[in-house]
Amino acid sequence: MRLRRSLQACVAVVAAAAGAFAWPAHAQGLEYAVKAAFLTKFAAFVSWPPGTGAGPVRVCIVGDDPFGPAVENAAAGQVVVRRLAAVDRGSGCQVLYAAGSSRQSVAQALQAVRGAPVLTVTDAARGGPRGMIHFVVFQDRVRFHVDAAQAAQGGLSISSKLLALGLSVKR
Repeated sequence: MRLRRSLQACVAVVAAAAGAFAWPAHAQGLEYAVKAAFLTKFAAFVSWPPGTGAGPVRVCIVGDDPFGPAVENAAAGQVVVRRLAAVDRGSGCQVLYAAGSSRQSVAQALQAVRGAPVLTVTDAARGGPRGMIHFVVFQDRVRFHVDAAQAAQGGLSISSKLLALGLSVKR
């Protein structure tokens, strides 16, 4: 019962963030605030393999950080946010936003965690290959594509509630 209420609360938060779709995303600060809200809530809609990390969810931003304090504001102490220059399988990330940098490209970051139980998130605004979730701005709204097949390769299962919010879903 407690888990159900927690899941309902998470759905409400993501739905509220989805309501932010009605705001123009061309204002970069607002765009990244909405993306940060999604980024910190995605993990609640993912089933992880047994034994995958205990404690709070660890969200890693790898490469050039477009969020600034927006991620911490959205996290509200419920997730741990780490900023890394590069990532590898042992970095301890559960959710990985791959921004890319001169030290590690988006493609290299995704390759470093391929097959691991890490929910990878990329951004069309940053270019490059796609993660399991790929942010886009569509009709002046922040949206995302979901690659559930890629998630399954890492042992992750994405909730139908999150899939329903996706602009497209690859199964």
